[in-house]
Amino acid sequence: MSSENASSGSEPDRSEPDRTVWDVVVVGAGPAGASAAYAAAVAGRRVLLLEKSELPRYKTCGGGIIGLSRDALPPGFELPLRDRVHAVTFSLNGKLTRTRRSKRMLFGLINRPEFDHALVESAIRAGAEVRTGVTVSRVEQHGPFVPDRRTVAVVLGGGEEPVLARAVVGADGSASRIGAHVGVKLEQVDLGLEAEIPVPASVAEDWAGRVLIDWGPLPGSYGWVFPKEGTLTVGVISARGEGAATKRYLDDFVARLGLSGFTPSVSSGHLTRCRADDSPLSRGRVLVCGDAAGLLEPWTREGISFALRSGRLAGEWAVRISESHDAVDARRQALNYAFAVKAGLGIEMGVGRRMFKIFLRRPGMLHAALTGFRPAWNVFARITRGTTSLAEIVRAHPVARRALDTLDRPSSGAGRAAGDEPVAVSEPVPRAE
Repeated sequence: MSSENASSGSEPDRSEPDRTVWDVVVVGAGPAGASAAYAAAVAGRRVLLLEKSELPRYKTCGGGIIGLSRDALPPGFELPLRDRVHAVTFSLNGKLTRTRRSKRMLFGLINRPEFDHALVESAIRAGAEVRTGVTVSRVEQHGPFVPDRRTVAVVLGGGEEPVLARAVVGADGSASRIGAHVGVKLEQVDLGLEAEIPVPASVAEDWAGRVLIDWGPLPGSYGWVFPKEGTLTVGVISARGEGAATKRYLDDFVARLGLSGFTPSVSSGHLTRCRADDSPLSRGRVLVCGDAAGLLEPWTREGISFALRSGRLAGEWAVRISESHDAVDARRQALNYAFAVKAGLGIEMGVGRRMFKIFLRRPGMLHAALTGFRPAWNVFARITRGTTSLAEIVRAHPVARRALDTLDRPSSGAGRAAGDEPVAVSEPVPRAE
């Protein structure tokens, strides 16, 4: 798939008579890459978006679109929603089940192939060109492929001619080659397993408008059921290195829900990676964003909003880097990008790390709060709708900040703290007939 649309920006620079130097080249056409390409193209720059797969392509993901994701979409973007969530069922490893409901929509559910493709189409309409089926092997900022100090060479596989750019954005996923070039450092790596399970209309109707979140048996694990019309997206996530136990959790989870008799249309897995606090976000004229930068919420591992927001920032700052005439100014703009990311997404990740530590020690307490303490449920609803964030709650409310400080202190005893078992109204999880 490609677009020949030209932007309204200046004519391309030429390092050689037949070599185009793009203003911005973006590697990876997921939400982060498409957002970066859109932001740079809408600024009137010549933008090339490279993607190794043909579009649309499948991506392992629950597909929940919270308010922060919705608000980061291009103007006029129409979400291809498959369902609208008004209720959440919580369970603690299949027990102490309770459903919370809301008159207002909490968040929406999408299929990633449709969503990602629509974002790429938005970038094309803004003026970006897209090339699919292109494998990027590495980037070079020095060497025989690089004609001058203002240029980055994106080296392609298969012997194709390198692509030249004034700035490069790496958005090529959690196993990013561009991230390796930048030197991204990771603090937390988790394994997610997921199945797309087609179900009869009677089963789909039972799940319409409602999701299930199950706090799992492994430290830091949880499972989910997200309905999307005639398909249930069922998945679990846990720490990397627990592959066999994570697979057992998924199998037990599916069986417990009464879904073992249905054949998944897709079964997949992926690793989510959270950056370390001191991990770089740039190197020279190269920026990273989204999964390539390790940007996602450490507790829930929610990554779509982080991809959309960091991608937009990367596209905007890549434009500034493309205009830099020397290494000093390029470095200044890259540092400004890093500051913008850390001032917003970085603070959210910091609070998420603290919540994850609490969740590791006291999953039952958090379950009890969400199912039995209305203010906690109200906060959950506000976060999913996008009217606030965990970081904003902690910043604006001293009581919440003190509670987080208290709970984040390591307990003196080993294992679960006394009294951590929640007291909640129990109800059965609906099963397939």
